[in-house]
Amino acid sequence: MSELRPRAELRSATPGIARHGQLKRNRAWPLVLQIVGAALAVVLISAASVSAVVVNSLTSKIAPTIELTQPTEGPLPQIGAIEGGFNILIVGSDTRQGQNGIGGSEEEETGQLNDVNMLLHVSQDQTNAVAISFPRDMVVDIPECVDSDGDTKGFSTEPINVALYYGGLDCVAQTVSLLTGLPIQFAGMITFSGVIAMGDAVGGVPVCVTGPIDDPNTGLYIEQAGTYELRGLDALAFLRSREGVGDGSDLTRISSQQVYLSSLVRKLQGEETLSDPKKVYDLATAALSNMQLSSSLGSLDTMVSIALALKDIPPANVTFVQYPGTTGGSGVYTGKVQPDFAAGQQLMDYVMADQPFALTEAGDGRGSVTDPNAPAPEPTTPETTPETDPSAAPPAEPVEKPVLEGVDGQTAADYTCSVANE
Repeated sequence: MSELRPRAELRSATPGIARHGQLKRNRAWPLVLQIVGAALAVVLISAASVSAVVVNSLTSKIAPTIELTQPTEGPLPQIGAIEGGFNILIVGSDTRQGQNGIGGSEEEETGQLNDVNMLLHVSQDQTNAVAISFPRDMVVDIPECVDSDGDTKGFSTEPINVALYYGGLDCVAQTVSLLTGLPIQFAGMITFSGVIAMGDAVGGVPVCVTGPIDDPNTGLYIEQAGTYELRGLDALAFLRSREGVGDGSDLTRISSQQVYLSSLVRKLQGEETLSDPKKVYDLATAALSNMQLSSSLGSLDTMVSIALALKDIPPANVTFVQYPGTTGGSGVYTGKVQPDFAAGQQLMDYVMADQPFALTEAGDGRGSVTDPNAPAPEPTTPETTPETDPSAAPPAEPVEKPVLEGVDGQTAADYTCSVANE
């Protein structure tokens, strides 16, 4: 599979990048990932795979941890699957500091913002998981937070992405908890460099697009429709691209990001990345070296425990969604995303009750669509036994999941393409 070439080379090359044929499809990986959630999940599984010697090395790479206002109930888990349900917040920071010019010059720094916000909820019986993304421009209530200097920022209603600036990772956790009603036990934050390091460690990620993309704001240039291997700066540019995908909004960018993450899941599983000790170490090192974790998450024992709880969740039971919102509002919502509290509350009612649900379609139809080359579902072969007890009760019929209207997203089992903003 070819990779994206430098922008200048693409401009002058003829006839240009050849469109890729259909990719070899692999079975979906039964584990939860999403843009930044992908980084954390790789850390978790990687931690479960390394030897004692590697553990000692990785432990030294964990950055100083952050205390969350909401305390973790009970002692931190030891090796072995964590019990019951739990919530993990993943935050992507746009800081330019210490990024070697990635994302922009350090002189452009205007304050650290949480441009990616995702909450992963795992059900009490650990058979379902929901990853909820919150648009960076969504206007929400931000509670009173204390910043790193000890100064208090009072309650306000502003875009969610200023919470990190006002009070660090803990303020983001408090804000998301206030909006959703869910307690947040674990949290982690990753930077531009971390996203690049993760993509390089896995060897690039194949991404399907419906047409050419030219986004000078992020430096993303894709010549034509097809599937391309994205790594390094190209991967970061794709994940940051807003003007180049969908309708140019923050809402369709989230759908486009889910295309990348779904493909990352399939590559990790299909190429047996996590059974390769060197790749495992590279992945874990890349993530841990570029993440800041809550104190509740800042131990390898905890990461392994969470990984063991996640590893057996089937892909069809892992759902990625956006918190519902609309654009075109007035007042404080002018030029921003206005939460749809009615649809949002319905979503949270399902999540809090650990009630599985289905979506109307994979993707939102604007930022992502079903991949036309998606493989047909593999037929399910019923289990057979040598003898059947005639008195045994018939097997239970599968329960159809209720369809949740007004919520966009997809499951980990869905193959989708990013819609080019042509």
